Amino acid sequence: MARYEIFVTYKNGIFDPPGATAERALANLGYEGVESVQIGKYIRLAGDVDLATVTEVCEKLLANPVIEDFRVETVEEA
Repeated sequence: MARYEIFVTYKNGIFDPPGATAERALANLGYEGVESVQIGKYIRLAGDVDLATVTEVCEKLLANPVIEDFRVETVEEA
């Protein structure tokens, strides 16, 4: 069985509302050194699928290709 970790984030230039909210909150809490916050999605997928299929699933369902990028990492079995 293959295991994959998928990371989905907004593309450069796309406004990240949750990240902007967290960035403001950190500044309000006194964390002045934080310059940027990005918030995305983390997905673990396991099964009898290959990397090409996982990529297709990301393109069609797990990420919005208009505003989001994704990265897939294959996880080695322990």
